[in-house]
Amino acid sequence: MSSLAMSSFVEQQIVLHQFTAKHSVQARVMLGWSREELSRQAGVAVDAIQRFETQGDVEDDVRLTLAFRLEAEGLVFFPGFAPGWGMSARKFDTPPSEPAAQNIMSRLMGSAAASIDSPTPQPTRA
Repeated sequence: MSSLAMSSFVEQQIVLHQFTAKHSVQARVMLGWSREELSRQAGVAVDAIQRFETQGDVEDDVRLTLAFRLEAEGLVFFPGFAPGWGMSARKFDTPPSEPAAQNIMSRLMGSAAASIDSPTPQPTRA
């Protein structure tokens, strides 16, 4: 087995052991998603999601699909813990504290550009 295939296999096994039915329910609540929305987002039948969340009984590929789709939203899963937001989490409905264009560099560049664009007063001669 190639190292890439082995890496993918190992990653899938880790996900299968870390992502639980309870995680699925908690993640949907965190995202504000119904089972129907998760079904649309992941391309998994609603009844499969319901079966997983109530009985934990689905095929590995369904479980992986759900886990990877929820991880794509920035959630991370660890056994025994509620889902959390990962480092690259997409936090929605929360405006940035400062518009992206107004970070310190753009403010500095903006003031420098403004001073270049505005005519400087010429000294008057008496």
